[in-house]
Amino acid sequence: MSTVSVDESAISEAKELRDRFQRFLHEYEFGMREVETKISILKDEFTHHHAYNPIEHVKSRVKSPDSIVEKIARKGIEDPDFERIREEITDIAGVRVTCSFTADVYRLFDLLTAQDDITVRVVKDYIKNPKPNGYKSLHAILEVPVFLSTGALSVPVEVQFRTIAMDFWASLEHKIYYKFANQVPAHLVDSLTDAAEAAAELDLRMERLHREAHGVPRRELAPPPPPRIVGV
Repeated sequence: MSTVSVDESAISEAKELRDRFQRFLHEYEFGMREVETKISILKDEFTHHHAYNPIEHVKSRVKSPDSIVEKIARKGIEDPDFERIREEITDIAGVRVTCSFTADVYRLFDLLTAQDDITVRVVKDYIKNPKPNGYKSLHAILEVPVFLSTGALSVPVEVQFRTIAMDFWASLEHKIYYKFANQVPAHLVDSLTDAAEAAAELDLRMERLHREAHGVPRRELAPPPPPRIVGV
């Protein structure tokens, strides 16, 4: 039986790279947890001290290594290192907050971003300015501090706020585009656009009923501070 020589230095370098990548992802996981905790506290406060809780549910995720590599390729990032990835890709950690009504989306955004230790980097309001296919959501890149044994670190986390109807539509759209490998027949694209309009109308009608029944004032999103231009 033949033997294969082992390059110990190559193995050591590979293990070091693996460990650095794991630490890199953990930083984003910790940042995601910070945002989750803040939202959880708000949800508990509304549940126990107010008559109405605007948060329906919360989902979160950290991109897989494969997803990060794919995004590096899509963005055309050459010779990427961890600092370059940190600068160019700001949605490695993501939290999605689903609310009952559109007004709740803006209310939660206001409450979360008013906290002293959160920095708003970028806001993209696809509710007031939907994408051409009808997609609606409020996206924000927020920086939160994470305190490690090596010191404090600011971590970007993408937070998406949307209503139940917006979330249902986005989930269906994602499944259809996945099914057809992004080559969706034109008639289905048209139907999705019509469904987005119907979902928007449902949101308006349900919120109007809610306000009339409970006397809830309508909340609007205050203009965010001038965002820094970063890759998203």
